[in-house]
Amino acid sequence: MANPDYETIQRILAGEKRAYAELIDRHKDRAMTLALRMLKNREDAEEALQDAFVRAFNALSRFEWKSSFFTWFYRIVYNVCATVLSRRGDESFSSVDDDEGVTGELPSLDKLPDTDYEGLEFRRIVQREIDRLPPVYASVLTLFLIQDLSYDEIVEATGLPLGTVKVRLFRARGMLRDAVIGALDEGSQQSSQRKVALKP
Repeated sequence: MANPDYETIQRILAGEKRAYAELIDRHKDRAMTLALRMLKNREDAEEALQDAFVRAFNALSRFEWKSSFFTWFYRIVYNVCATVLSRRGDESFSSVDDDEGVTGELPSLDKLPDTDYEGLEFRRIVQREIDRLPPVYASVLTLFLIQDLSYDEIVEATGLPLGTVKVRLFRARGMLRDAVIGALDEGSQQSSQRKVALKP
């Protein structure tokens, strides 16, 4: 099967600079999701993404296809956003205790209270609670859960050791599960209160 990124990049390197717009269109939405989850601010995320696309363009001739283009590009986005967080003085991104206290399998969202997992409201709650996670956890969870990257691809995209990725992902899934359960319980209580208030 043809790789559209490979074909587009070959055209760019052959001098068709305008073809870079195709790469931007192909990857901007997914990359923006990652930037927003890390920076929590649309203006900062848009600026970081623009910077990442410029950096990627300037480095395109050195891309060796050891990974997919979007994994390589995600690493650039991740690094740009990490730099922004560092300049903000966001210590939570770099001071996480990555190597201790995690055993067993990833906490699963499958064991939540009885609800429609495919429902729009449930997906909205999950998205909202991911947005509320600290950037250090929201970033890896976005790559794993939303962007569907494997462990190895997340390692490639972030430059983090595999053990660190697993620890952060473990904690992120646990935090998300607890947050979603809390949101569902709160919604259930509010619904019950409304029903009681409507009774004659």
